[in-house]
Amino acid sequence: MEIAMVGLGRMGGNMAHRLLQGGHRVVVWNRSKEPVREAVAAGALEAPGVSDFVQMLTSPRAVWMMLPAGDVTEQMLLALMDLLEPGDTIIDGGNSNYHETIRRAGLVKARGLHYVDVGTSGGIWGLAEGYSLMIGGDIEPVERLRPIFETLAPAPDKGWGHVGPHGAGHFVKMVHNGIEYGMMQALAEGFEIMKKKTALELDVSQISEIWRYGSVVRSWLLDLTASALKDDPNLPDIAPWVADSGEGRWTVQEAIDLDVPAPAITLALMMRFVSRNDDNYAAKLLAAMRAGFGGHAIKPAESH
Repeated sequence: MEIAMVGLGRMGGNMAHRLLQGGHRVVVWNRSKEPVREAVAAGALEAPGVSDFVQMLTSPRAVWMMLPAGDVTEQMLLALMDLLEPGDTIIDGGNSNYHETIRRAGLVKARGLHYVDVGTSGGIWGLAEGYSLMIGGDIEPVERLRPIFETLAPAPDKGWGHVGPHGAGHFVKMVHNGIEYGMMQALAEGFEIMKKKTALELDVSQISEIWRYGSVVRSWLLDLTASALKDDPNLPDIAPWVADSGEGRWTVQEAIDLDVPAPAITLALMMRFVSRNDDNYAAKLLAAMRAGFGGHAIKPAESH
């Protein structure tokens, strides 16, 4: 199958490579050119400009936006709406707010185009392991794009699915990220407790490796924790400053709107704010985990 990929950041670039490995024809565009050169070297076709997609793809076309949420995605969507033809599909794989997704789907539908929102999880390991895909939109374009989703997912029948109408994919990904906040916070706090128990001389790196196999807390987040602790358990190059993507905030707001008590997720979000005004080991480990799946760990000299 063929598809255009707009946005070749850490995830978008790896997704393009995974699609190429799966035998798909991939047309790419990115503002900076180095990721484009890497994709072309792997077999992708470069579109000199966004307007060139139309000529380089056969109808019905599919264009996947893998861009930062907000105005960047909005402006690209408006540009694509003017270029594509009825029956073509625009896919938003970024972390857009689901309210915006529902609004954009209406704009796209009025032009005779399809809009599919895909909550995408997998970070920088997705190239090798596959991506978890939470898909919203009409069933017809989703089924037409099935070969794309089957290639990106960990397996053709695992790790992806159509979860509901427009906005559902981004809503489910929002909640996924909220849960992730709570899981990361619990791991970070637990390891800080062990680190502070100096009387027992615990090796937190060793313990993370033990827990990775057979324990009930084994997970990819624990894998990231173990990787961060491997070189130096004191994490000297990691600043205790943890960013939030916005999806944790949206999850908490949704919980308030729905009268759903969500204390673990809410407190985990608050702890990310605390990390920006404190210096503690748990915050360092949180920052290291986030860096492991594509975020940024800020070194102490860069943290101001």
